[in-house]
Amino acid sequence: MKRFGSTAAMALALASTLALPVRAQAPQAEMAKEGAKAEMKDAMAKSEGGVRDSILFQIKQAEDKLLALANAMPAEKYTWKPAAGVRSAGEVFNHVAAANYFLPTFWGAKVPAGVDPRTLEKEMSGDKAKTVAALKASFESVRKEIQTVPEGDLGRKIKLFGQDATVRDDMMVLVTHAHEHLGQAIAYARSNGVTPPWSQ
Repeated sequence: MKRFGSTAAMALALASTLALPVRAQAPQAEMAKEGAKAEMKDAMAKSEGGVRDSILFQIKQAEDKLLALANAMPAEKYTWKPAAGVRSAGEVFNHVAAANYFLPTFWGAKVPAGVDPRTLEKEMSGDKAKTVAALKASFESVRKEIQTVPEGDLGRKIKLFGQDATVRDDMMVLVTHAHEHLGQAIAYARSNGVTPPWSQ
């Protein structure tokens, strides 16, 4: 029994020693992860648990990760696409930005002056700086539009792509759309050797 105990102690000491270089290399990444967890916990604590708060929380999650990926992706990879006939990396980010402006129009929101969701995807998708700025501005805009809708209007009936829906349904489409293309952007990034910043 003594022998087993000392062997286990030696194995534990060896494992701790081998882990030291890894720990030494990643304190900033660990701190960033802890910071992100703390921010999420704080946001959840402040939430009143209503539908709008849940939607805004999910929009913020997609925004933070999409912007992190857009910044992490090298500028020369913005024109990369996995195959002909599909969106490039830059077009994916700008597609999300365009939808953030377009989808709120179904409940009556106005697209900001100087923005055309129909051409946004193509006109700047090869330009990293412009794409990151457009993506950020689109999330600021959609958040403002969601917050401006009166509580009683969330259940208001609208037509969404020709189907009967509510304002709340449209907001949920916004959320799922952003997260759908977040998944696509993650796949694009990893295909180009870019690890999502929150996974490092």
